[in-house]
Amino acid sequence: MSALVLIADGDQKRAQRIAEACRASGLGCHVTSHGAAALEAALAELPAVLVVQLDLPLIDGVKLAAILRANPRTQPTRLLFVSERAEAAARRDLPGPLIAAPVDPDAVASAVRALILERDGGPAAAKAAGVENGVEGDLAQISLADLLELFHVSRETGIFEVTRELEQGRKAQGQVALRGGDVVGARIDAAQGEKALYRLLAWDKGAFVFRAGPVHEPASIQRPTRALLREGKRQVEEWGRLSVELPPPSGHVTLRIQRSALPNVIHPLTQEVLVILELYARVQDVVDHCSYPDYQVLRTLHTLIRRGMVELRRGPDPATAPPAETRLFAPARIARLREWMEASRPRGAPPRDAKLLVVASDAGATRDFVRMLGRLPGVAIDERFTTGSYSVDDLTSLGRITVDEGLGIELVHTPIGERFAPLWPMAGHGALGALFLLAGPASRAVESVRGALTALRRMPRARIFSLLLLEKGERVVPEEVRENLALLDQGSLFLIPLESNEKSGSLLREMLQRVLP
Repeated sequence: MSALVLIADGDQKRAQRIAEACRASGLGCHVTSHGAAALEAALAELPAVLVVQLDLPLIDGVKLAAILRANPRTQPTRLLFVSERAEAAARRDLPGPLIAAPVDPDAVASAVRALILERDGGPAAAKAAGVENGVEGDLAQISLADLLELFHVSRETGIFEVTRELEQGRKAQGQVALRGGDVVGARIDAAQGEKALYRLLAWDKGAFVFRAGPVHEPASIQRPTRALLREGKRQVEEWGRLSVELPPPSGHVTLRIQRSALPNVIHPLTQEVLVILELYARVQDVVDHCSYPDYQVLRTLHTLIRRGMVELRRGPDPATAPPAETRLFAPARIARLREWMEASRPRGAPPRDAKLLVVASDAGATRDFVRMLGRLPGVAIDERFTTGSYSVDDLTSLGRITVDEGLGIELVHTPIGERFAPLWPMAGHGALGALFLLAGPASRAVESVRGALTALRRMPRARIFSLLLLEKGERVVPEEVRENLALLDQGSLFLIPLESNEKSGSLLREMLQRVLP
C-alpha cells in the first residue's frame, strides 16, 4: 500500500510508535503535534487516512475532522481517532472509528489498512454504501485480522462467514461472531472458541461475508479482542518461520516410551497431547482433537519428537490415505496392546491373542450384539452365533477381532448360570476385561448377570464394560442408571440404540478403543 497517513497526536512518542507500525505495512507517514499543523499538512498533502488525537492541542480532533469533511478536497480522507481516556470508547458521535486507551500501535496500523481499502472501494465500501446483503470480499486483499480490528473499532455486531477452497472441490467454512466489536465466538469443523479463531486467522486466502445482526449464542471466547489478534499474529508469524520443522498433517506419530517413563509433572497441553496419542496417530487428527490452538499442538509434537519421546513417520497425503472408518484401532493403541501382551506372556511362550469375556443377560442380547459387531471391519463371528445354533451354556469362542497382523482379540462367550461360577475366575484370568450385554428392563438384566458380575469385579485389575442395548423408543434416565446399575462402572457404560446402525457402530468403536489397555 503506497498511501499517505497523517498522524496528528500531541503525544509524540505514541505518534512515532504508530508511524513505525504503519511504515512496517508499507505506508508513508507524516507526524504532526497539534491541530494547526495537521490542518496545514492535510490541505497540502491530502492523506488517505488521518489518525487524530481526540484532545489534540490548538484544534481538537472533532473540530479538525469537521473542517476537513467540509472541504471537498479533503472529504475522501478517512478519519481514525485515538484517545488516552478509556471512557472515550463510549462515544458514538464521531465521524470515524475510535481506539481508546490503551492505544496499541499495531491495532491502529491494522485499522488504517482497512480504512484505506474502504476509501479505495474495497470490501468495506459496501458497508458504507449500505449493501443489503452485508460486506463481502477476498482475504487476499485484506486479512481477517485487519477486518476484525476494523469492526472492533467500529463496534459492529454480526457474523463473519469465511470460506476457503480445498483440493478436489472441497470447501472449508468457518464463522466468527462479533458483539459490540468484541470477538465472542468462532467455529470451523469441530473446533470452537479460540482454537477455531486462530485457525481462521492463519488463512491467507478465501472469501468472506459479514452479516450484521444480533448474536444470541453464548460467548465461547472471553479474552479481549486485541489480545486475541496479537496472539493470532504471533502464531501466524512463528508458524511461517518454523513450518519446515513442524510435523506435516499427513504424518503419523506414536509414543516411543512407556507411560511409566514419563515425568510426573507435565504441562497440561503436553498431557492432553499424550492422551490423544492413545486414540489417534495421524498428526491432523491429533491437532483436531486437542483443545489447544493448532500451532501450539504442532509445537508440542515437534518438541516430543525432538526429545525422542514420540516417533514421526511421514505418511501419504490425507486425500489418498485410507479413511479412518476402515481402521478399528489407532497405531498407538495397537502398540500399547502389544506391550501389554508381551509383559503378561510367560518367557518362551508363543505369541497369542488377547481375550475379552462376553457375558449376556439373555440370548437376544447376544444376537443383537453379534449383528452389530459383525458390521465392523476385521471382525469374524463364529458361524454358530450367526445362525443361533449355539448353547447359552457354552464357554466358547464367539469370534475374533483382528487388531493388527498376527494380533487379535478373542471374544469368549461366558455362561451366566450359577453352576458355572467356578469357571468365571478361570475364564477371566489374563483377560483384557469382561463385556456385559444387557437387554430389556435394566434392573432385570443386571439381576440376571449379578453373580458373574460380582465374581469378575473381585479379580485383580478387573475391567468391566457394559452395553445397555436399547430398543427403538426406549430411553434410560440417569436416575435409573444410578438406582439399577449400581454394580456397573458408569464410566464404562455404553447405551447402544439398536435402531441406528451408524450410531451403534460408532459407540461400539469407542467401546473397543477403551477395551485396549
